[in-house]
Amino acid sequence: MTQNRNLVLVICTGNTCRSPMAAKLLEHALSAEKAPLNQLVVESAGVAAGTGSSASDNSVAALKKFNIDLSQHRSQPVDQKLIDRALVILGMTDSHLETLRFHRYKNLPEHIHLFRQFVENNEGSQIPDPFGQNFEAYQESLDSMVEAIPSILKSLKSLCS
Repeated sequence: MTQNRNLVLVICTGNTCRSPMAAKLLEHALSAEKAPLNQLVVESAGVAAGTGSSASDNSVAALKKFNIDLSQHRSQPVDQKLIDRALVILGMTDSHLETLRFHRYKNLPEHIHLFRQFVENNEGSQIPDPFGQNFEAYQESLDSMVEAIPSILKSLKSLCS
C-alpha cells in the first residue's frame, strides 16, 4: 500500500443511498480477508452531499438482509482530506468520477474506477440512483453492488500485494 493511503473511498451523489450501502458491503467483505486487505479503511462520501444526513430508510432496510447496520451512517461531502488518504476511489457512475476530475482535486489516487468496473461480462457498469424510489429499486442497486464485491476484492488483492 502507498504510504498513508489506506482508504477505499466509495462515492455517489448525496451519500445517503448507494455509496453508504456499497461501503458497508465492501467493509464487511474486507473484514473476512487476511492482511493487508483487512487493514484497509472504507468510507463513503458524496460529490454533492451535505454533512450529517442519515442513510435513507430503504438503504438501511436493504442492508439488514446481510445483517449489516447502516443506521449510524452520516453523510459527508468529498473533500481533499479524504482524497489524500485514498488508495482507491470507487464511483457509482461515470459522472461521479468526472466530477472529481472537474473539481481538480489535488493528489487524486492513480486508481479511480467504477464500483462495477471489474465485473466480468459486465452488462451495466453504472449503478442507478434509487433515491426516492420504492424498496425494490434499492434492492436492485444493492444486488448490483453485491455482484461487484468479488471483483473488487480481486483488484484490491493485486493492488496491495
